[in-house]
Amino acid sequence: MFMGEYRHSLDAKGRLIIPAKFREDLGDAAVVTRGLDNCLFLFPQQEWNILEGKLKTLPLTKADARQFVRFFFSGAAECDQDRQGRIMLPQNLRDYGRIDKDVVVIGVSNRIEIWSQERWDKYMDEAEQSYESIAENIVELGI
Repeated sequence: MFMGEYRHSLDAKGRLIIPAKFREDLGDAAVVTRGLDNCLFLFPQQEWNILEGKLKTLPLTKADARQFVRFFFSGAAECDQDRQGRIMLPQNLRDYGRIDKDVVVIGVSNRIEIWSQERWDKYMDEAEQSYESIAENIVELGI
């Protein structure tokens, strides 16, 4: 399980150091893709396979399902950790996430999210102001 928040920087080649606490659970092979809220999602291969199986069951006749699957898979790239625990973030995904240099890497249960530091700080400022009302709303989901 991934949890926690870590601040890192991309190197000149677009490589990101994966936090040491995440490396073992991430494994050697992983998939990075466009996430929601303009962040990147990084999945261990096993979690990616589970998600891929679920997305395959979406009906081709539904426009929203087709659009989501296209968006999600067209941005996906396999990435391997090197010996220093770094992964390469493709330029198209860095552009999508507006990731230039400083990043925030967060653990979100079965995935890792990669945010530009600027966007994460802004997101957290906004979320903190509505945290209590969000908590009240998710009670309806059975949490």
